[in-house]
Amino acid sequence: RHRFVLRDQHGRFVLGSRFAELAAAAGEDRLLTAAAPILQTLLDRTGESAQIYRRQGDQRVCIAAVERASGLRDSIPVGAMLSMEAGSAAQILLAWEDSERLHQGLRHAKFTAAKLTAVRKRGWAESVNERDEGVCSISAPIRNASGQVIAAISISGPNGRMGANPGRRYAPLVMAAGKYLTDALIKASSGR
Repeated sequence: RHRFVLRDQHGRFVLGSRFAELAAAAGEDRLLTAAAPILQTLLDRTGESAQIYRRQGDQRVCIAAVERASGLRDSIPVGAMLSMEAGSAAQILLAWEDSERLHQGLRHAKFTAAKLTAVRKRGWAESVNERDEGVCSISAPIRNASGQVIAAISISGPNGRMGANPGRRYAPLVMAAGKYLTDALIKASSGR
């Protein structure tokens, strides 16, 4: 009821979305502290909603988000739990996993192992009509000091506005935002 603990699709207990909300409120999370201005910059430069996701068991949780003030938008509230089976953020969070978790994650996914290989090669992911009809997204990894992918930064919006190949248009901006946050985390962890 309080969203601290949930059951996943296999009946196992996993951490609930309330923890992400509390971390944001407390301001203790270095990623969340650095994220707000970067998400706002992405929104300003692209005109599309921007989010950060972390993997939580067999799902992903939105830990930070900004959205367009008006017009058609893809609205994902902080704390929302989404499937790891579809969407560009799910691709990012799965692409660099060890082979066992990767293969397990691909079982019910709407994307393929070949697509994840391409994601790893180019450093970003694109989703068109994968999570929801009429919605597309572009995501890039955020890494910790040891190089592990710990989160995905994304923009999302309607196909009509973002175009048939949104990755070609927006990937450089999303990748730059992911790199900026990665660098900020590395700097914070080294105490500089």
